[in-house]
Amino acid sequence: MKLTSYQQALKILDDLQKAFPTYNLGRHLATALYEYKDIWGMTDREMVYALSKYKAELMQDVPHPDDTEIDKIIKDGMNLNTILDEDDFQDFTD
Repeated sequence: MKLTSYQQALKILDDLQKAFPTYNLGRHLATALYEYKDIWGMTDREMVYALSKYKAELMQDVPHPDDTEIDKIIKDGMNLNTILDEDDFQDFTD
């Protein structure tokens, strides 16, 4: 029996929950649909496409064990000026 687009979308969401149990449903949907302006008008088929694309991208991503690693990356990125200034200073002292 062939799954309907609606059932396929639910299956993808179920697969995502199993693969990424720490991610909530809202996170998956918000990320998968962020580039779509009007999700109210999306067909089930379009939703399957968006979720499939998101799932493929997520599966290729490097796994992050928890949000603290991501927070550290963000903090380090916000301090790039300081890090770059230290590197410049070391270049002059060498």
